[in-house]
Parts: sequence; C-alpha cells; structure tokens
Amino acid sequence: MWCQNIANLSAMAFVVGLLSGCVVGPDFKQPPAPSVTAYTAVPFPDTTTSAPTRWGASQRLVEGRAINPQWWKDLGSGKLNALIIEALQASPTLASTRATLRQAQENYAAKSGWTRYPQAEANITGQRQRFNPGSSGLTGDPREFELFNAGIGLRYNLDLFGRNRRILEALAAEIDYQRFQLAGARLALTSHVASTAISQARFASQIQAMEAILHVQEEQLELTREKVRLGQAAPEEILTLQTRVEQTRADIPLLLSQLQRSEHLLAVLAGKEPGAAGTPSFSLQDFNLPVALPLIVPSELVRARPDIQAAEALLQKANAEYGVAIANLYPQLNLSANLGSQALSIGGLFGSGSAVWNLAGQLTQPLFNSGLSAEKRAALAAFDAALENYRNIVLESLRNVADVLCDLENDSRRLSAFSVANMASQKALDIMKNRYEMGAADYIELLIAQQQSQKTEMDLIEVQAQRLLNSVAFLVAMGGGMPSSDAP
Repeated sequence: MWCQNIANLSAMAFVVGLLSGCVVGPDFKQPPAPSVTAYTAVPFPDTTTSAPTRWGASQRLVEGRAINPQWWKDLGSGKLNALIIEALQASPTLASTRATLRQAQENYAAKSGWTRYPQAEANITGQRQRFNPGSSGLTGDPREFELFNAGIGLRYNLDLFGRNRRILEALAAEIDYQRFQLAGARLALTSHVASTAISQARFASQIQAMEAILHVQEEQLELTREKVRLGQAAPEEILTLQTRVEQTRADIPLLLSQLQRSEHLLAVLAGKEPGAAGTPSFSLQDFNLPVALPLIVPSELVRARPDIQAAEALLQKANAEYGVAIANLYPQLNLSANLGSQALSIGGLFGSGSAVWNLAGQLTQPLFNSGLSAEKRAALAAFDAALENYRNIVLESLRNVADVLCDLENDSRRLSAFSVANMASQKALDIMKNRYEMGAADYIELLIAQQQSQKTEMDLIEVQAQRLLNSVAFLVAMGGGMPSSDAP
C-alpha cells in the first residue's frame, strides 16, 4: 500500500512538473530587418562636393566604421565637450528617465519575488472568548478564556501554463524599453546641446556681419545727405537709403533675439538657470567639420537606433501580455501550508501548546467568463498596434537618414556656390578699392561694393553653419553610437 501511494505521488509530481514547464502563447520573434540596401532611390555619392573655404572639405561616407558614443568630440570643440559632460550629469530630463528605469527594474524585482518563490508569513494572534456549553447542548456554566495561536504559512502559485513567466517577460521588456528611452534621451540631449552651440555661433557671426553692413549703409546715407546739401543728388535718394538702413537695423534685433534664446537654452540644457553664469559662448571657429562619417546600412540600422530598439521592446512586451491573456484561460493551481501552535497562554505556545497544521491545494478553471476572451482579443489588438508602431518608426528612421544624406550633398553644393560668390564679391570689392584710390570711382560706389560683399558673407556663414548642423544630424540619425551604459 505504501509503495502504491508513493508511486501515485511520484506520478502526480511528474505530471505537475511537466505542466509547470508549459508556456502558452506565442514566443517573441524579432521582426525582420529592412530588405533595402540603400536609403535613397538614386545611388548616393560616397563623397560630397568640396568648396574652397573653411568647413568646405569633402565629407566621405565610410561603411563598417563604428560610431564613437562620444560623437560630439568629432566636432573638435573643447568647450562643447565640457558643456555636454556637464549636461549629462545635471540634466533633469536624464535624471527623470533614469528614475523611471529604476522603477521598471524594481517592479520586475517585486513581481519576480511574488511569482518565482513561495511566500512565507509568520503570524501570532490572541483572542478572549466566552463559551456557553448550552449552545452546543452541553451542561455547565459559561466560561471565558484566552486563546493564542502562532504559526508559519507558506503559499505558492504553481505556474502550470507560464502565466507568471509571461508577466515577468513583459516586465523585462519594459526594462529594456526604459533603457532604450534613456539612451534616446541622452542622444537627444547631446545633439540638442551641439546644435544649439553651432546655431549660437552662427547668430553671433551673422550679427557681426549685419552690424558691418549697417555701418556702411549709415556712412553711405550721410554722404548722400551731404551730396543733396551741395545739390549733387536728388532728395529722394536719402529716403531710399534711409529705408535700407532701417530695414537692416530692424534685422539685427531679430538675430540678437535668436542669439539670446540659444544662450538661455544652452544653460537650461546644462541643468542651470537661464541667467546663471558659466555657460560658454561659441564661435564658428570653435568647430571642425567631421570629414569621415560612419554609414550604417539599413539592415543594421534597426540595432543602432534607440528609438527602433525601444519600439521593439514595446512589441515584445505586447507579445508577452498576449501570452498572459491566453494563460488566464487555463487552470490556476495555488498551494498553501500552515504549521503552528495553539495554547491558552502565550507561554504555552512554545511549550505545552497543541501543534496544528494544514495543507491545501486549490485548482481553478474558468468555465464561463466572456471577459477573459475579450481580454485576449484586446491583448492581440494591442500587439497588432505595437507591430504597426514598430514598422512606422523603422520607416521614419529610414526617411530621416535619407533626408540627412540629401542635405549633406545639397548643402555642400550650396557652400561651393556661395564660396565662389563670396570670392567674386571680394575681388569686386578689391577692384572698386583700386578704382577709388585712383579716383575712377567715388566713395559711395565703394560703400555699395562693401555692402554686397557683407551680404554674400552672411549667406556664406549660414551655409557653413548648416554643414556643421548636418554632420550632427547625420551622426544622430545613425544612432549616435548608442552607448551600453549611461556614463558621460
């Protein structure tokens, strides 16, 4: 008989072990990488157009070269490096994202403790009771007494169909999602600091050029007034020149406002108040143009960009939650055990008390619950939505890279044209200076040539800064090297 019981228990244990190894619902499969081999329909040149000016070097695209996680160092600005390190350490946005990641990690640890291991609880209770024997058909007087209990209870949910494992899988995917969100926030912060610094340098240079234009125009206006006084010019010429002067004067505050906004933004990005001291000012001469740009092919881009990786983590989370919804349709087995002592006094609990124990198992199977089927369909719809969201982010990422590649080439051509125009305007100015010195041109003609030269320089400054901004945009579009840690 004992052998038969042992055999039956062994068989039950074997079956339970097999059942506890089951995990219902589909296992997550990584979406296929993009099948395209290029970002644009027309093959893109490996090198961009060069220009005979500063920041006019030809940039080349290099496949297979790893991106430096500290990609901003390729811009060659020590001030920018220091400011970005400061921002990475003090940014409230990054601090908030780190806290959210810690929250996801602790949520996983908490649920893991509840689902992987038995739960043990110690308890002690005391009560005073009045017992009337007559209520049970017995004789005797009512009596009052204390009853004390102490014990240890164990509870465990046997994960027959993998519900708990799917829950943990969803929480682990949430951790991955928050980790990639942190990488994305880090990339966004560093690119924002770098782009703002370059823009600030551009505004400062353009203000200098605009002030030089205004000075020339004011000088030309004064000379025209003198010519009108001497009867050598018509009065309406003054009005025409005065209109130009005031239009130029009105443009300077607009550029100044943009410069000041960039200064305020740099301070805030570094975790400081807009009026705080210590935020550096930048000039275009602080930066170098990266000439070798690492190019990641489309099939590998999905592993390089944090936004795509985050979308994949959400997809895996939705897949696991769909598995949870399926597992809810299957039986749930809960086991519990209690061992304790019962006595009429506290001291007796650990001496002469009576030992009490119980073992219990509860198997529940939903029979009629239409809500569970609806939850399963809702989870499947959530997975479909996550899948389409992933596909959209991949497409947008490919479009982002394609746009940046086109900007690299088109702006290099613009720089080439503006550099030629700037050299032509400088030669024209030199010729006009020689003519003025020989008496073949008057001073107003010289001032007009100076204005034209300054306006061409304004355009040149803008496209030079844009080439630096395009380089930042390209490195960000490639994922910025997505560091494995959050170290600066």
